[in-house]
Amino acid sequence: MTEHTYKQFSTELEEIRSGVLRMGGLVEAQAADALEGLRTGNLSLLNQVIEGDQRINLMQKQLDDACNHIVALRQPTAADMRLVMTVIRSVADLERIGDEAKKIAKSAKRLHSAELSFAPRIDLSPSARAALAMLHSALDAFARADASAAPRIEREDAEVDASFKAIMRQLITYMMEDPRTITSSLELLFNAKAIERIGDHAMNIAEYVVFLAQGEDVRYSKSEEAQRSGN
Repeated sequence: MTEHTYKQFSTELEEIRSGVLRMGGLVEAQAADALEGLRTGNLSLLNQVIEGDQRINLMQKQLDDACNHIVALRQPTAADMRLVMTVIRSVADLERIGDEAKKIAKSAKRLHSAELSFAPRIDLSPSARAALAMLHSALDAFARADASAAPRIEREDAEVDASFKAIMRQLITYMMEDPRTITSSLELLFNAKAIERIGDHAMNIAEYVVFLAQGEDVRYSKSEEAQRSGN
């Protein structure tokens, strides 16, 4: 590889790395806006999130194309190949977080409509803040190729999962005690699940960073440990 080609290759790698961070910033803003719209009923903000989803999809396609170009033309190996694979995996999860934000925005519009007057008093804000913090931490870990963040994000993911289960039990109780809350309870459950999924995708990105930094695939390590222990 000539010096010119090497410099061009390095530039291409930096562009896809930076592209993930740009896409991540947009996805983070979309998710935050969707959750703020859910809390406040700001229809203008919710519509902005719904319309902005197309931009996220386009960014994923552009980064996938750039990665395919690098693989085909440069034939990267070792750490460079790990970066390309991490980018492809991470943008897929970021796109799905964008989808969850869009789902929340659409549900929030229904939830704040005049027809849903019997809404349970369930506060999704704590789990929403936790999921957004996980996403921010995962993107920061990617920016620094910092594998050490994964265990903390994994613990936070377990807390978000537990919060979702608690919210689900509360909503089931509301629906059983007052059938008028069924429709709004289902919408809240839908949003609680979307928040939980944002946390899951953030956890995935943190695990990809471990692969990027250390070359170790830890995506299924918990399942493998459970099988070995007979649980």
